[in-house]
Amino acid sequence: MRTIQYNNKAPEVAVLCDLLAQLGYDLIVSDSFTLAVDVVVRDFQYKNNLVVDGIVGVKTWSKLYELSSFGTHNNKLLSEKDLLDFATVYNLDLACVKAVNEVESSGKGFLVSGKPKILFEGHIFWKELIKRGIDPSLYLNTSTADVLYPIWTKKYYLGGDAEYSRLEKAVQMNANPIFKEAAYCAASWGCFQIMGFNAVPMGYSSVANFVEKMYLSEKEHLFAFGLFLKANHLIPYLQNKDWVGFASRYNGLGYKANKYDEKLANAYQKYS
Repeated sequence: MRTIQYNNKAPEVAVLCDLLAQLGYDLIVSDSFTLAVDVVVRDFQYKNNLVVDGIVGVKTWSKLYELSSFGTHNNKLLSEKDLLDFATVYNLDLACVKAVNEVESSGKGFLVSGKPKILFEGHIFWKELIKRGIDPSLYLNTSTADVLYPIWTKKYYLGGDAEYSRLEKAVQMNANPIFKEAAYCAASWGCFQIMGFNAVPMGYSSVANFVEKMYLSEKEHLFAFGLFLKANHLIPYLQNKDWVGFASRYNGLGYKANKYDEKLANAYQKYS
């Protein structure tokens, strides 16, 4: 991990927030080193007999990893060989695979808690319930408004393990197993943030089977990514470095507002 401090914006900041949150600090997990993060870092440094300067360098990183459980999950992580083998199988530049991996999940598929990284989408949950013959408006109230809504919004995103709280709230909305199935379909999973509703079209026996695989390793996430590319005929876009074509199909209509095509192009140049 590189040295980071106040005002930095980088994937390492999200890892820092994850580690601090695991240690009990109340933080919003993001890639922005805000004043709130700086305050927490200084508190952590003070309590662990480190120089209190707000700079997260080798000593602070080392102490964070020592106190967290992150090290126990290293066997779940992707290796360079995994990525190279994947690139060979699909006739892709290794830099393409690394670019998508970085942009979709900041280069990591697991939280420091050991759970696969997810993002719960309440508007997809709404649609998945309708698909199953359930009127979602019957379950809409002040206590469910953050996990069930008809139109996309990011205002309820919490990040990190807090997304599992949102997922569990959706699951517990009704004892009918259809709600659990719909909730799993409404979350994006792992390194490549593949939505659960893609599981069966990709070849998994069920969304539950897909989720079970996502808990195993980032290599399983990479395998799912390959299935997704094939099922949606996206391989030629990566082969041709058509970032606009790929982003519009992989990320949907919001790709331009979020600059996914630009982020992919920049990441590709970095890894080339």
